[in-house]
Amino acid sequence: MNSNSQSANAATYSQRLADIVGTAIALLTLTLPVFVIAHYSSTNVQNNQQPLIQKIQGNQD
Repeated sequence: MNSNSQSANAATYSQRLADIVGTAIALLTLTLPVFVIAHYSSTNVQNNQQPLIQKIQGNQD
C-alpha cells in the first residue's frame, strides 16, 4: 500500500512540474516576440504613407 501512495506522489509531482514548464513555455512564447520586436525596431521610423485620396489632375474643358 505504501508503494501505491508513493506512485501517486510521483505522478502528482510530475504533473505539477509539467504544468509549471508548460506555463513557462507559454509565457515565453507570448512575451519574447514583443521584447525582440521592441529591441530591434528603430525609433527613427519615417512615416512614408501616401494620402488615401489623391487628386487627379486633368484637363478641365
